[in-house]
Amino acid sequence: MNNSVKRLFRSNEPYIFLIIVILGIAVQIRSGQFFTANNIVDLLSALIVPGMFALGEFLALIAGGIDVSFPALASLSAYAVTKLLLDREYQGNVFLAFVIAALIGAVLGALNGLLIGYLNLNAMIVTLGTSSIFQGIMQGTLRANQLAAIPAGMKAFGTTALFRGSNAETGISSMLPMTFLVFVAVCIVMYLLLRYTIFGRGIYAIGGNPASAHAAGFNVRRTKFLMYIMIGIIASLSGICRVCMMQQMHPTNMLGMEMNIIAGVVLGGVSLIGGRGTLTGCILGTFLIVLVENSMILLGIPTTWSNVFVGLVILIGVSVSAYQTMHVRRAKSMNTKEAA
Repeated sequence: MNNSVKRLFRSNEPYIFLIIVILGIAVQIRSGQFFTANNIVDLLSALIVPGMFALGEFLALIAGGIDVSFPALASLSAYAVTKLLLDREYQGNVFLAFVIAALIGAVLGALNGLLIGYLNLNAMIVTLGTSSIFQGIMQGTLRANQLAAIPAGMKAFGTTALFRGSNAETGISSMLPMTFLVFVAVCIVMYLLLRYTIFGRGIYAIGGNPASAHAAGFNVRRTKFLMYIMIGIIASLSGICRVCMMQQMHPTNMLGMEMNIIAGVVLGGVSLIGGRGTLTGCILGTFLIVLVENSMILLGIPTTWSNVFVGLVILIGVSVSAYQTMHVRRAKSMNTKEAA
């Protein structure tokens, strides 16, 4: 029991949860509006797309890599699908949009996987490059502009309420859209994949030590290749969710989200050098970023200070991650000396 408690408090999750609770109480004291049904629904709605992006980034960081191309990938696939269905005057449900987006995401993710997995190029440089390529294709080749109308199936999916929360005091009502189910489904698939499959174990093993993972029988190149395909699929599904929720397609409104997403994932305890981290920490860290961004008005703080607070969170998260990495290395070094 004592060892379990010690392991628990060595992780980031309890501290992130505590910070979320304290921040929630502070907002409640300041505004009296935090623990209301509509605000909770608003926070959950705001978590959907960042949460799905975070799950994809979580895979990349666990494997010792990184991906900064997912906002551009999501934008390109979502725009291409929305434009295609509009041009064909498609009147069916949203399922086809998700299928086509997943296929496009798989192809674009395969490009990252080929360069990083099989050619062993630096993940940061590759995804920076492919991010520019994806943006160039969208804005140059496709001549992307804002689409004020979206296909009927996507519109219906984005406006159908899974749950509604009302504030009796203000009369404000908020809707949790059906896209939340997509987020939950991706979380479940990720949990099962990482916990119960050889592929999931291989991602952790590669992040810990690629050479040791290869010696243990994991195909490092293929695992990285398939992993980036998965990241591409998740990013594309996120893009469709974003379009459905916003009821329009804006080519650039997802661009620039990568730093906040990476900050949230790292804040949740995912190691920057790979091999360590949990889905729970990933979601909690991302939720904290969303909470900070969405609580500025309730706290009476000008939204222009949002970047300052998020920047501080990034610095704290990176510092904690660096400290934990140093602590683990020091412990391993001491164990090695004692064994000798």
